[in-house]
Amino acid sequence: MPTHQPRHGSGTDTCSGRQFKSPASAEKKGLPMDTRFLESFIAIVERGSIADAARHLGLTPAAVAQRIKALEDEIRQPLLVRAGRSVTPTAAGLGIIEKSRLLIRGVEDLKALATHNEFAGELKLGAISTALTGILPFMLRKFLFDYPKIDLHVTPGQSTKLYHEVVEGQLDGAIIVEPPFAIPKACGWKRILSEPMVVLVSEDCTEMDPIKILKKNMFLRYDRNQWGGRIADAYLRETRIFPTRQLELDSLEAIALMVSQKVGVSLVPDWLKPWPEGLRIRKIPLPDTLLQRHIGVLWLHASSHANLLRQMVPLLQPQQL
Repeated sequence: MPTHQPRHGSGTDTCSGRQFKSPASAEKKGLPMDTRFLESFIAIVERGSIADAARHLGLTPAAVAQRIKALEDEIRQPLLVRAGRSVTPTAAGLGIIEKSRLLIRGVEDLKALATHNEFAGELKLGAISTALTGILPFMLRKFLFDYPKIDLHVTPGQSTKLYHEVVEGQLDGAIIVEPPFAIPKACGWKRILSEPMVVLVSEDCTEMDPIKILKKNMFLRYDRNQWGGRIADAYLRETRIFPTRQLELDSLEAIALMVSQKVGVSLVPDWLKPWPEGLRIRKIPLPDTLLQRHIGVLWLHASSHANLLRQMVPLLQPQQL
C-alpha cells in the first residue's frame, strides 16, 4: 500500500517511528519564532530585495521567502510589499523593524556574555565629522587588532542628534562635542580632547588683531544649532561683536574652504588634522585662550558594551593618535 504524506505538518519518522511536528505546526502552537526569521526580514528591508538579502545571508531566495512567510503567519500581518524585484515594508513592517533590530542585538549581546566576558558582537558608535577624519582612522588598526570579534558600525552625525541616539539606546556610544548641560546619570562621559577657538582668515589678510578682524569682515558663522557653534556665538555676544554681514554654515570644512577663497572670516575650533588640502589660510588665536570646544566619548551605562567603550577611551586620546 502506498505511503501517504501526513497533513497539517505532523506525522511519523519512517525510520524510527518517532512522531514529529513541522516548524509551521509548532508556530501554530505558540512556540517562540526563530530569530533567523527576523534577521531575514531586517536584511530584506535594508537591502530592498529578497535576492540581495539572500546573497547577504548565504541562502537561496526561496529559503528567505519561506522565512518571511513564516514570520508573517506568526504576526498575522503582511510585512512586505513586492513590486517587481523591489521590496518595501508595509505599515506593519515599519512598525516592528526597530524592535526587531533591538531584539537581534540583544541575542548577540547574550552570546557575547556567554563567552567568558569576551567582547563580541556589534558595537554601534556615533561620531561627528572631525572625529571621523581626525580620531577614528588613527585608532582603528589597534582597536580591530585588540577586539577582533567586535563588528564596529560607525554612524556620522551632529552632536545633538548623536547625543539623543545614545540616550535612547539606538547607539552604544558616540564621540561628540561636550554638551552645554550636565551629563545625565544614565550615561558615562570622558573628555578626550580640547580644541582652542581660533579666527580663520585668508593668508593675504595683514590684520593681526582678531577682534578687529571679526568686526570688519564678512563673517562665516559656525552654525548656532550645533554645540560648538554656540561657543563661538557666546564669545561674540560677550565681546559685543555683532556682524552685519554673515553666512551661517554647519560644515567646518566648508567654512575653511570659503575663508581660503576670501569669502569671509570665521571663528571656529582648531580641530585635529586633516583639514581640506590646498587651503590658503591663517589661524589667529584669541586673547581668551580658555575658549575651547571639548570633545569626548558618551556612552549609556545600560549598554552591553559600556565596559568596552570605557576601555576604548585611552585609544582615542590625542597622544595615542
